[in-house]
Amino acid sequence: MISDTDCWWYPFKSIGDIAVIHVDLIPDQGREAEALAWLDGEERSRWQRFQSPVAQRRYVLCRAALRAVLCREIGFPNESLAFEAAKHGKPFALVDGQPATISFNVSHSGNHGLIAVAPRGRLGVDVEERAPRRNLDNLIEGVFSPREKAELEALEGCEQLHAFFRYWTIKEALVKAHGKGLSMNVAELEIPEEMRHGATRCVGQFAQIPETSWCLEDIGTKDFAAAVAHELSPSS
Repeated sequence: MISDTDCWWYPFKSIGDIAVIHVDLIPDQGREAEALAWLDGEERSRWQRFQSPVAQRRYVLCRAALRAVLCREIGFPNESLAFEAAKHGKPFALVDGQPATISFNVSHSGNHGLIAVAPRGRLGVDVEERAPRRNLDNLIEGVFSPREKAELEALEGCEQLHAFFRYWTIKEALVKAHGKGLSMNVAELEIPEEMRHGATRCVGQFAQIPETSWCLEDIGTKDFAAAVAHELSPSS
């Protein structure tokens, strides 16, 4: 078992009953070897299939941290935990072969990983390091609504890049929470006006998914943009 002092993951933020964990993805051979021991046979095979050592590192450190966090939350040993994917690819946890009553999502970028965990409700998290993008104009054209594009195109340099990543992570967190991935038209999921104008949290509905209300939260720092989206129960 990994001691608290050796952990490469730690609490980052609490949002109601949602816990967000930061995962340190800097290179560390000792941590990577320790993390690999947490994975089951299928996960180790997946780890081996990654062509890039960087991809291997991010996968093994995030996966082992996810296992440790879920085991703590549900109170079962690592050996009881497994994962399967839903219809559109979103993973869910199994405990002794039965679906676990816990929601989670994982994202990583550069040296930063985030894990979000909640006791119920669909959940998504996204993180992006604030690194320059050569194809920024094409990305803005492809994934944002006319109003979002106009706001981004009115900015320049670092301001535009900062706003781009903020918008991007909010959208990605919502898409990941909903769970249907590429079947959704991301450009039509317009970020609520109050968040585009600086609010860090809002609750709203979207025309593509009108049956559900979602809580969106901007949790970015100076080093990375990040957001969480969580499905609200009817009584919320």
